[in-house]
Amino acid sequence: MDATANDKKPKKTGRQCDICVHNRAALRRPKTCQQVCKECFYFAFEEEIHKVIIDNHLFKPGERVAIGASGGKDSTVLAHVLTELNRRHNYGLDLFLLSIDEGITGYRDDSLETVKRNEIQYGVPLKVVSYKSLYGWTMDEIVKEIGLKNNCTFCGVFRRQALDRGAAMLGVDKIATGHNADDIAETVLLNILRGDIAR
Repeated sequence: MDATANDKKPKKTGRQCDICVHNRAALRRPKTCQQVCKECFYFAFEEEIHKVIIDNHLFKPGERVAIGASGGKDSTVLAHVLTELNRRHNYGLDLFLLSIDEGITGYRDDSLETVKRNEIQYGVPLKVVSYKSLYGWTMDEIVKEIGLKNNCTFCGVFRRQALDRGAAMLGVDKIATGHNADDIAETVLLNILRGDIAR
């Protein structure tokens, strides 16, 4: 084949987005089986969350809402989506980022930097609550006393209490966390494996 014949061949551009029919599809949504571009995916995802918020009357105008911010992807997406929907749909919420510093050397440092960047990026005030300020010790100090066995259990209990106490300090009406269906499934399975079916 010569170069002229190759030039006349139609170029494969990939499948178009099922929603906008303009951009190239970037992914297939398992929920709807639609092939969608990045922009349409973001908008559809955000609007589905908006529908859940409205249908379930999750917020009232003027409420103060703390977003549990770990600096991980789930809580960062939550912070982005809630600030965006609050702006787009005029919920009238007073949003805050609430982060917990467990005092584990090398564990939370990078995440706290991410949360501080989120504060600037989303224009939402940040409150960092540390185990040291609440309990008088860090998780590193606790591990020195109790050892490594069951330290995750202790840390989880302390973190949930710290989240509640931080929310009380901020005077918020609600706490939003980035927990998702995978997290719930993991908790259920771990409880079953531990023989703690009642939980």
